[in-house]
Amino acid sequence: MESVQTNMHILKPSRKGPLPGDVFVLQMPDEMYSFGRVISTSAMVGGRIQAQLIYVYKVRSDSKALPERSELRSDCLLIPPMMTNRLPWSRGYLETVANLPLERDDVLSQHCFFDSSFRKYVDEFGDDLPGPVEPVGEHGLQSFRTIDDSVSAVLGIPLVPDA
Repeated sequence: MESVQTNMHILKPSRKGPLPGDVFVLQMPDEMYSFGRVISTSAMVGGRIQAQLIYVYKVRSDSKALPERSELRSDCLLIPPMMTNRLPWSRGYLETVANLPLERDDVLSQHCFFDSSFRKYVDEFGDDLPGPVEPVGEHGLQSFRTIDDSVSAVLGIPLVPDA
């Protein structure tokens, strides 16, 4: 398998499928951990590709210890929601550290993604929305590289050049 350059460190690869409520960490070059959460495992991309809907939060730490639950709420997002597959976990870029059942304040009341192919706004199932609802993510299946780029950009970490 060819190695892919990322800012995210490889942590602990896992074949276990992510579950709603799973809290995960990712680690950037500054050795700090960022925290994220699986919100749904039934998001749909392109009408037929099932995906994990994830959040990445502003909270960072020098350890994998679970932050205060108040820092894992929908109003504490670092980047807009994303949809991804299981590859970030199986390659070890995302490591699940806990599972906290989702509560009302943990989840945005409406997920919104911009579908650049059709120039429209859709929800996590691909259903049309009348307009943008912040925060607006990109519609599509995001790879660990695009997760890496999104987090890096917001944190001011130089992006890894494309190979």
